[in-house]
Amino acid sequence: MRYLLVLTVLFLTIIGNAQTGKQPVLVTDMLKIKTISGVTLTEDGSAAAFVVTGIEPESDSSKWEYKYTSQVWMTSTLTGAVPRQITFSKDGASQPAWSPDGKQLAFVRTTDGKPQIFILSLDGGEAIQLTKSRYGASAPKWSPDGKQIAFSSSVKIKELMNDSLLDPGKKVPAWWLEKPGFKQNEEMLSSTAKPNPDGTLGEVRAWLEMNANDKKATVLDKLNFQSESDVSADISFNHFFLVNVQPNAIPVPLTHGFYRFNELEFTPDGRQFIIAGDIDSLQHPDRSQESEIFITGIDGSGFHKLLGKEGMSYNNAKLSNNGKWLAFEFSKVNYVSVPTLALLPLTGTEKDMIIVPFDRNVGNMVWSKDDQFIYFTAQSNGGAPLYRLDVKTKQVNQLTDVNSGLLSFDMAGGKLAYVQTAVTDPSELYLTDENAANVQKMTGVNDSWLQQKQISVPEKHSFKNNIGQTIEYWVMKPVGFEPGKKYPLLLEIHGGPTAMWGPGELSMWHEFQFFCGKGFGVVYCNPRGSGGYGENFLRSNINNWGTGPASDVLSALDKTVMEGWADTSRLLVTGGSYAGYLVAWIIGHDHRFKAACSQRGVYDLSTFFGEGNAWRLVQNYFGGYPWEAGTKAVLQRESPINYVENITTPYIIFHGDNDRRTGFVEGEMLYRSLKVLGRPVEYVRHPGATHELTRSGNNRQRMDQMLRTWEFFERWLH
Repeated sequence: MRYLLVLTVLFLTIIGNAQTGKQPVLVTDMLKIKTISGVTLTEDGSAAAFVVTGIEPESDSSKWEYKYTSQVWMTSTLTGAVPRQITFSKDGASQPAWSPDGKQLAFVRTTDGKPQIFILSLDGGEAIQLTKSRYGASAPKWSPDGKQIAFSSSVKIKELMNDSLLDPGKKVPAWWLEKPGFKQNEEMLSSTAKPNPDGTLGEVRAWLEMNANDKKATVLDKLNFQSESDVSADISFNHFFLVNVQPNAIPVPLTHGFYRFNELEFTPDGRQFIIAGDIDSLQHPDRSQESEIFITGIDGSGFHKLLGKEGMSYNNAKLSNNGKWLAFEFSKVNYVSVPTLALLPLTGTEKDMIIVPFDRNVGNMVWSKDDQFIYFTAQSNGGAPLYRLDVKTKQVNQLTDVNSGLLSFDMAGGKLAYVQTAVTDPSELYLTDENAANVQKMTGVNDSWLQQKQISVPEKHSFKNNIGQTIEYWVMKPVGFEPGKKYPLLLEIHGGPTAMWGPGELSMWHEFQFFCGKGFGVVYCNPRGSGGYGENFLRSNINNWGTGPASDVLSALDKTVMEGWADTSRLLVTGGSYAGYLVAWIIGHDHRFKAACSQRGVYDLSTFFGEGNAWRLVQNYFGGYPWEAGTKAVLQRESPINYVENITTPYIIFHGDNDRRTGFVEGEMLYRSLKVLGRPVEYVRHPGATHELTRSGNNRQRMDQMLRTWEFFERWLH
């Protein structure tokens, strides 16, 4: 009877799938996923603009190459409205911003290799290029009267020094450029000698400088010398400009000098703006981690600091609609923490600051029209819900659940538009009221292909770890799961280590569904040190990157195995970045896995300090530097490379050739060590790939990585 029952269930499953025509998610389905971002509403809430990003074949599709494309769309917020694409250039478009009257839309498009701002009239006609900035133009913000647009540009130090508007008086930085042997910047910058390799010392210096400018040499004097993909001697500054919305208008700089400004917002009357940056420090900008908030006249007069002090960072400033209150976040620098949400009367001082008790990292903030509420998102318990702060009572209420994630939102005219990721759909636009009730789905950019797919739905569980913390984990059963049958089980681990996974996190949507479609079960959790659970949880892996988090993820695996359907002889593990580290740590201490995969990981914390541009993690998590005796001992204890002799699990290691976040030598060192030991290891390098390989990298390489991982696992499962 049991045999007949199993056959019946199998038969009904096959018939059901045949009737619906649904198939598992394939690796090439990643090319079909469209994501929505940058949603913005007109001031009256009557229309929304947003960006749709997709993946298209390159001109020669036979080479299996694909490119990302982004275009601006818009829709009325009336029920039944049909969204429409409004930009079509092959160069794409992003960062839409409505004019105050809702009749024009500013957006950013790359032209001649630099981002520039374009203006599209909703009355019809082609978009008109507003800026032709030699530095590029991004992040457009309309003035309240709609006559001007503020934008940001990244300016290299040598460009800045030759720009009389950004650097009046042709001054040199007040902070030392750190060129050894030169005590003052003027000594190295004032020379007018012509290049001559056989000339005077000054002429030789000019010749050497010419070589550096011609990329024949990279001379490093700065602390942060690694970008995401290269080694660079460049020092750049973000500055803001103001341009009239009319043909051939000349932008005027709003900020000046050798400082980095990162946020700007107009006051409601348009006469002043709020700006965040660090201008108090005499330190090199690579060394100064502070950020202050200022208010200044639109002409640069009356520059006044609202918030700022040594050792603190103030940012994410949002001004109320009446201009009386400022919402912002602040945190210690060089310290693993959750920033504190606070309010300040614009006429007050730091002693008038009001703290909002909310132990999560706040995202985008939007004031309600009447200034009674502030809406924001925050990662929490596996999702990214929408929250509403009552300004009067300081109470925060959660408006949406933790089983989905809000990726972008805006609110105006009593309407709230937001982009949501969920298990059933990676990205769509929704409309609701200011209470997040009466939700309407506004787009269906992924509907056509998703209707043909079988989706595995994660089941949420939790347990108490060995220090009393609640660890949440999710279990995804294989597509076509049959009770009584045993399946391979894949433990997926997130990076960061401050990342957070859950049904409301977009980045792993496709990978999880792909492996479930291949007949694997998937389990993932948020171990100690993850974001989304408050500061104490976030800091619970300080000086403990290996043992503690490994205990949490392995406990999630054990509890999934206890459900009875996982084959304990076919357990697998994978993860990237910090999770690449943790995979290496685990298989150096545990031998239960049939095969393992690490992507772009860190394996020796001492060398990571020099190889990766995320080097500050060493100081922040382990309290010092590799040459300090106490820290050195901790780094040796916590580095997986020191347990390499214990690794016997079949292992595939990935790294991008241009990954400077973690440093590609990390992968080479681990691979060579295992190869010398004669262990079953394979090392895959992706040419040109950065740390973003599996997320927003080359799509052919993304598919390559996923398929190589699956193929490697299959070698050892069978």
